[in-house]
Amino acid sequence: MSRELVNEICAAQPGAEWSDPWGGGHDCWKVGGKIFAVIGTVGTHVSVKTDSVELAALLIETGVAERAAYMHGSWVALPLDSAPDELAHRLRHSYRLIRSALPRKTQAGLPPL
Repeated sequence: MSRELVNEICAAQPGAEWSDPWGGGHDCWKVGGKIFAVIGTVGTHVSVKTDSVELAALLIETGVAERAAYMHGSWVALPLDSAPDELAHRLRHSYRLIRSALPRKTQAGLPPL
């Protein structure tokens, strides 16, 4: 999957916003001001949130993902050449996890799912 396709999937999520908070060409996707996906400047991986530190460890141990640099232990970095369906699923799931953890007032101000 290309960086452009990852950005298309992220942009299609209701209320998703792109930014480059660190400069230098990062693609950082947020919902309600919280990050749900990041592609670094090199652009070989996309970092996403998982349900738990344990799931992240499992994905890393099985070779599906790598540890996401500078992120909490529940985040993983998925290679962009991962299976497209798997990558799309992980991007959407990360979005839903972050969105569901937002304050109710913030969620209420977002477009419906």
